[in-house]
Order: sequence, then C-alpha cells, then structure tokens
Amino acid sequence: MQSRTIELDDRFGKEYAGTYVFTEITWAKRSRIIQKHTKYHPLSGQVVNSDFVAIQAETIWASLKEQPANKPINMEKLLSEEDGITVELGELFAKAVNGLCGITRDEERFLSEQSEEARRTQRSQCSDCAKNSGGHQTSSQNNQLKQSRSSS
Repeated sequence: MQSRTIELDDRFGKEYAGTYVFTEITWAKRSRIIQKHTKYHPLSGQVVNSDFVAIQAETIWASLKEQPANKPINMEKLLSEEDGITVELGELFAKAVNGLCGITRDEERFLSEQSEEARRTQRSQCSDCAKNSGGHQTSSQNNQLKQSRSSS
C-alpha cells in the first residue's frame, strides 16, 4: 500500500508541527465509510442526504497512521465546528488522502461541494421520476403475475 508523508512546520500552530504519515485505505473501507454517512431513498435508491464532512473526516482518520507524539489529530478535532482544525490544514490532509485513496476529481468535487441547494433540486426531480416509473413497473408486474396465474 502506498503512503504519503507530510512534514508540517508551525504555520498551523505549534501543536500541529511534526510528521504525519497517511496510507492508502482499502476499497471496502472507503465504501463502508461512504455508506455509513449516506442516506438513500428506500424506493428509488437515490441519495437523500450525505454528510460530506463526516465522510472526508473519517477517510482522513482511517488513513492517518502516524502523527506527532502529542497526537493533535483525532476524530473530534476533524469534526468539530468550534475547536476543529483550520480549513487550510483540513484541505492539505484531504488532498493527501484523496490522492492516496484513488478518489477521482469528480468524487473530490462531490465531497467538498458547498451548494446543498443544487443537489436538493436535482434529487427531488430524480426522485419524482423514479417514484413514478417504479410505481408503474410494480403495477405492470402485478398485472402480469395475475394474468399468468389466471391462465394456468
């Protein structure tokens, strides 16, 4: 498995200075992280909601194998909105991990996308189409079953 080492000076704060080693995670681990933080519509299978911050934080955490002795990084620090790491440090870690774990540019854009409104609009249109077509298929499948039973 590949690894990436990042040497930080004190530009993010003295507590973060030191060596960080990230290693590639498996496809199964990455898939489980995404599944854990994503909700799907039960009928259409469309994504209803994803916690992109949690997905990225858990991916960073799973990939982090070594850090300075004072252990400045933990899940709480990665997820905290009040006492978390800076945007620049988070982006540095995310780029390293995304490159290691084979996350494509499209997936990276998806994970870091800021506009929730655009996704809501696309989801609701797709969900309505899927619901309608899914309902129609179910009706026609039931009719076919009834017809085949009555002709038997």
